[in-house]
Amino acid sequence: MTQDPVATAASNNPVLSTLVTAVKKAGLVDTLNNSKDITVFAPANPAFDKIPAADLNKVLADKPALTKLLTGHVVQGRLTPAQLAGTHKSLAGTTINVTGSGETFKVDGKASVICGNVQTANATVYIIDTVLMGK
Repeated sequence: MTQDPVATAASNNPVLSTLVTAVKKAGLVDTLNNSKDITVFAPANPAFDKIPAADLNKVLADKPALTKLLTGHVVQGRLTPAQLAGTHKSLAGTTINVTGSGETFKVDGKASVICGNVQTANATVYIIDTVLMGK
């Protein structure tokens, strides 16, 4: 994953296939691939399974809502695990609050980081187990 930009790298990871489908549907592939130094909180496939199907389909069909939801998982700058805890403003303008340290982090009090500090050519990725709904 380290040689590819973030959206391309994610497309090569089967654990992130639902996220990749959503990113393509929102037209964010180029935006993410061309962004410099970002951190992505990437929901794994089971995170999307937690959303009722009708709600998920509604968001997937609404490009502005989907774009806001997805950019709500991205912050400017490459956050190291030492920098992760704290409050971060997403590209959607929402707030992401991360607590924890070491290898145990909670995002917005609901999502757990299941795999962190994954490096791509332009981003640091933290794979999470719950979709962030933004606040």
